[in-house]
Amino acid sequence: MAAGIQQLAAADPRAREAHTTLPVYEQLPFVPERAAGCDIITTDGRRILDLYGGHAVAALGYGHPRLVKAITRQSMKLLFQSNAVALEVRALAAEKLLAVAPGELSRVFFVNSGAEANENALRMACVVTQRRKILAITQGFHGRTAAAAAVTWNSGKWFGFPHLPFDVDFIPRDDCDVAIEMINDDVAAVIVEPLQGVAGAYDLSQEFLTTLRDYTWRNGVLLIVDEVQSGMGRSGQFFASQVHAIEPDILTSAKALGGGIPCGAVLCTEDIAPHFGPGDLGTTFGGGPVAAAAIVAVIESIETEDLLRNVREREAQIREQCMTGPVRKIQGMGLLLGLVCDRPAIEVRNALLEHDVLAGTSADPSVLRILAPLVLEPGHVDHLAHALGSMAPRANQERTL
Repeated sequence: MAAGIQQLAAADPRAREAHTTLPVYEQLPFVPERAAGCDIITTDGRRILDLYGGHAVAALGYGHPRLVKAITRQSMKLLFQSNAVALEVRALAAEKLLAVAPGELSRVFFVNSGAEANENALRMACVVTQRRKILAITQGFHGRTAAAAAVTWNSGKWFGFPHLPFDVDFIPRDDCDVAIEMINDDVAAVIVEPLQGVAGAYDLSQEFLTTLRDYTWRNGVLLIVDEVQSGMGRSGQFFASQVHAIEPDILTSAKALGGGIPCGAVLCTEDIAPHFGPGDLGTTFGGGPVAAAAIVAVIESIETEDLLRNVREREAQIREQCMTGPVRKIQGMGLLLGLVCDRPAIEVRNALLEHDVLAGTSADPSVLRILAPLVLEPGHVDHLAHALGSMAPRANQERTL
């Protein structure tokens, strides 16, 4: 056994992980050693342009000075304390986040991840309304914990739990007529991604989102907007619901929220807050000082570096330059874009890797996802366009923006 461990210690990290961790992830054929800006430097010396950002997490890219300084300084000052004590940095993080949030959101519950945020948002909706039915949207993804997975489309193949925690039904996406029929006073909440990430950067229509908001208000139903992937500047506004002028009752955020430090948040209106007191919700690590410091650094960087403008400009550049090679349509918004391809997206992803460009796939096998850092530069888009242009398009494929 000892000899086997020694042999593994000298082996490729992929082999070592395969020996010691559950085999639940398909891994890419390179090993990062370090990263800077939008680039990953691998153990064999490659420099790969990262347009996937670790599942949309790396909002500021890698090694951003403000973020690194904030994490380092807070770690040296106070690495951790629980929610049993008030923290100045936690209060500041809440204030900063609420200041950029849509509508009348005025309270925050900090957690550790997007799934945990959605789990608590759904619980809050059931408590507030005293109803037990949730409506979600077809193709949506909200997480892998019990409640979050229950409202995730097509999760039955991996759900794993013996029962759903509440009644669930799905509204066909962008079908306003069916939404109106389904939203009634038996429903606790409708949960929706305004920009469906895993589904392939599918931007729900303004009419559909407005219908959800109107008819949830009419029936005393809470509207939960899941901005785990679309939030924190990725849409070209801090939140995609702001692009659509939708005011949620509850909003969830994670991924880019901490720029790489695990954290999440549930934001709600003042009307919801009185339903919860000590002991009703809880988390050990949520709102810890390092996570809070990271949240402050991310928000301040987006604001002071004019990154929302940069996101919009890089989106326009991608739409102008990247309708080439296998790409026949571009959907989504900001730097959450889906490149609809004339062949399986995994083939395009693998071909891009040969040009040292990393993009992502999606639940739609034809859609390549772009989840680049908000600090993406014009030259990076040039690199992507050149790599795509090196692939010959397949015949009889219509191109549309």
